[in-house]
Amino acid sequence: MLTTYIPEYNDLSFRQLMLSDEETMSYNKAWGGTIPWPREEWADWYDWWITNNEGKRYYRLLKDKTGRFVGEIAYHIDRDTGYALANVIIYAPFRRKGFGGEALDLLIRAAKENGISVLYDDIAIDNTAKEMFLKHGFIEEYSTEDKIFLKKEL
Repeated sequence: MLTTYIPEYNDLSFRQLMLSDEETMSYNKAWGGTIPWPREEWADWYDWWITNNEGKRYYRLLKDKTGRFVGEIAYHIDRDTGYALANVIIYAPFRRKGFGGEALDLLIRAAKENGISVLYDDIAIDNTAKEMFLKHGFIEEYSTEDKIFLKKEL
C-alpha cells in the first residue's frame, strides 16, 4: 500500500540517493545510467517541480505503509510535443514487491484528476518495465532500435 507525498526540500536527499544508485538507475543505462544531482541544483528543481509547477509538472515521492520512501512518480508536459510524459522510479531495494504497478496506477489517477487525457512514456528497448506498462493499459505506439514509445488514454 503506497501513498503519495509532496516532498519537503530536505526530502530530496532520497531522490538524490535513487539517482546515484547504479541498480536503481540501471533502466537508464542507454541514456547514461546514474544521474549526478548535487545539492546546489535542488532549489531550482524544487521551485520548478513543486512550488511553481504551472499545472505542467507533477511530482510525488512514494511511501510504503511503514512511512519509508520507496520511489517517485512524476509527469511533465513536454515543451516540444505537448505530451504528458510519465516517470516511475522504484528504489532498487523495494523492487519486485508490486510497488511499480501500484505507483503507475497512482500516477495514472493523478494525471486523470489533473485533466491529462493521454499519458506517454518512452523507455529503453531492454527495460523490463515495458510489461508493467502494458499490463496497466498502455499500448506500444512505436519503437526504434533503442526505445519504445508507450501511450495510455485516460
